[in-house]
Amino acid sequence: MNTKTTFRTIEVSNPRFDTQGLQCITVKSGALRQRADITVFSRPNAVTCANLPLVILLHGVYGSHWAWALKGGAHKTAERLIQSAEIPELVLAMPSDGLWGDGSGYLRHPLQDFERWIVEEVPAAVSHAVPQVTSSSPLFVSGLSMGGFGALRLAAKYPKKFAGAGGHSSITHFDQMQLFVEEPLPAYNCLAEDRSVLETMLRNRDHLPPLRFDCGTQDPLLEHNRKLTRQLQEAHIPHEYEEFPGGHEWPYWEQHLVEMLRFFAQFMRS
Repeated sequence: MNTKTTFRTIEVSNPRFDTQGLQCITVKSGALRQRADITVFSRPNAVTCANLPLVILLHGVYGSHWAWALKGGAHKTAERLIQSAEIPELVLAMPSDGLWGDGSGYLRHPLQDFERWIVEEVPAAVSHAVPQVTSSSPLFVSGLSMGGFGALRLAAKYPKKFAGAGGHSSITHFDQMQLFVEEPLPAYNCLAEDRSVLETMLRNRDHLPPLRFDCGTQDPLLEHNRKLTRQLQEAHIPHEYEEFPGGHEWPYWEQHLVEMLRFFAQFMRS
């Protein structure tokens, strides 16, 4: 992980007022040409550790940096799993997508690079706030809906940066964004090479990190996720795919973050 990125300004919340292991970061992002926010979860015990694993959780459309914690309780899930020794000590980074329209797609736009924000700047900002996250820390990424699209695509595009990737209820192709956003898709100026999770994986098939994704059986994106797992099977690309009862909703994502963190834990090193 490269944590050498520097920021013109970076503000970190005062530990005196942080609660439940959550702290907030605001940086002046060079990739976005504006300020951007990250909510971070780390436990007090983390100060005694070195090279802590970092899991980046990407939110979906309409959301922001607080969604995974304050709608999905991601920090409470991680705390519970760490205390029960099901996963090792780790740090969660929950960044804003950049707040473009209903959702940036975590893509490169003509004037703003939401992709570089996640891949380069978020880890660097977290390492500033949590020094135990270093260039030797294993990096994982997952997300829900639009965040699943971002996580799976970015890990496939930059496979050497990530030790594992996943998604819940994932958009699997950029065109599916039209199911959720108000902005016309041409306004994204999305490059052809960035539109498909599958095509990105096929281009880097020999270097992909461990992959896992799941979807609810009442989710409008279910058939897209089923199609993706079939295509990956046909291409002999290793991955895990599961289905559970539930729809495109926070109770589903809150519940099944557990399986994702357990999956990532298999590939974490102390």
